[in-house]
Amino acid sequence: MVMRRMRSELTTPATSKRAGILCLLLLTALSSCAKPQAPVSNTRLYAIDQVGAATRCAVQPVSVRPGQNASTKMTLANSGGWCAVTLTKPGGGAFDAGLVVQSPLHGKIYIHTVGDGTRIDYTPAPYYHGIDRFAVKLLPGEGGLAVQVTVTPQ
Repeated sequence: MVMRRMRSELTTPATSKRAGILCLLLLTALSSCAKPQAPVSNTRLYAIDQVGAATRCAVQPVSVRPGQNASTKMTLANSGGWCAVTLTKPGGGAFDAGLVVQSPLHGKIYIHTVGDGTRIDYTPAPYYHGIDRFAVKLLPGEGGLAVQVTVTPQ
């Protein structure tokens, strides 16, 4: 008989309404915890493309126009990972080639195609922190990109 009372109390209209409100509040709270969505770009990136990234990496947005030089700034923590500038040709898609015009003094760069864009990865030398620079020429179009890098300790 006690079980019948408990079951009937659980299924009363007031209890069902309270449970529905609690569920709605819980869903609202959980949705506010969701990670913000990254801005949508035309460049496809895959999870594998992010393996080995620095723990902190920030790059000012930049675009390279044919025959013109552009510049940007990059800041990263020296956690042993890379930080990248991702570019697309003016009409979309990856550049055919990237030529190193100025090598970094305190790290290395790697120019490659990732998804629909060209990515230039910079990896600082172990334990280095300070300012570094590098420049590349992108083909076709003969556009250039100069990057000033600020490397902070981890």
